[in-house]
Amino acid sequence: MATNTKKPGGRTPKSAPVSAPVSTPLSTLSSSPSTLKRVDSLKKNKIYTIQNGGGIWFKLRQHNITVFDEETKMVRQLRYSPNENSVFVDEQSENTIREQIIFNNKTLPVPHTNPPLQKYLDLHPDNAANGGRVFSLVNTERKAEVELDKEFAILDAVSMVRDKSIEQLLPVAMYLGIDTSQKNMEIKRELLMQAKSNPTSFIEMFDNPVVRVKSTLISAVDFQILKADSDGMKWFDSKKLIVATPAGQNTVDITTRFCLSEKGALVLDEIERQLSKI
Repeated sequence: MATNTKKPGGRTPKSAPVSAPVSTPLSTLSSSPSTLKRVDSLKKNKIYTIQNGGGIWFKLRQHNITVFDEETKMVRQLRYSPNENSVFVDEQSENTIREQIIFNNKTLPVPHTNPPLQKYLDLHPDNAANGGRVFSLVNTERKAEVELDKEFAILDAVSMVRDKSIEQLLPVAMYLGIDTSQKNMEIKRELLMQAKSNPTSFIEMFDNPVVRVKSTLISAVDFQILKADSDGMKWFDSKKLIVATPAGQNTVDITTRFCLSEKGALVLDEIERQLSKI
C-alpha cells in the first residue's frame, strides 16, 4: 500500500535579504587643494665662464689652493676629486684621484649631479665672487629675468598698438616719422615693427611731452599754420619768425624744445588753438 508523504506544515522560510554592496569611494584624495613641491632650488646646474682671455682651452690652477673656512674658522686646503664628496684635503681619503678642471671656449658647465665641483669652484680664490679675476659664475636667474622683462615689454607694446585708437597712435607715428597719410592698418603695421624693435622706448613715448609737442608742430606745418624753413619756424600767414634754427639743426626739433620752455608756452597754446578750429 502506497504511503502518502506529507509536506511539513507552515510557511516556507524566506531567504535572507541580500545587502546592497558598499560603494567604494571614487577618490581617497582630500578635498583640500594639494601642495605641489618644487625642485630644490639649491640643486641646479651652474655655468662658469672665464672673464678675460681663456681661449679655446683653459686649465684652472689647482696646486696648493687654500681658503678660510667660515665653519671651522681655519685655513684649509682645497682639492677637487671626482671620487670624493668633500673638497677639503683633510676630509679626503688617501686614495684621492685628482682631475683637471678645463674650460672649453671660456665656459665650464657643471651639472647639479656634481656638487663637489660646484663647491670647489664656488670657494676657489680665482672666482670673481671671492675677489679673483679669472672666472665667474654666470647668473642664469638674472639672465632669465632680463629676458622675461623684455618679452613682457614686447607684449605690452604690441597691446598698445592693438588697443589704442588711431587718434592716440598718430602722435607717436608722427614723432617716429611714419607717413600718416597711409591707411590706418598700414600705420599700425609700421608702429608694430617699432614696438617690437624697442618696446620700452615705444611705451614711454605715450607719456613723453616731447612726442606730443613735436606731433602738434608737424600737424601745424601740414595744415599750413606754421612754416618750417631751414633758418627757423615761422607763422605761415605772416611769415613772422617764431624761433631761429642754428645751422645744421632740425627746425621742428628746435621749435619743440622752445615750446616746452616757459617762453614758448604761449606759442604752443596758440598753435593748439588754431588746430582745434580745423
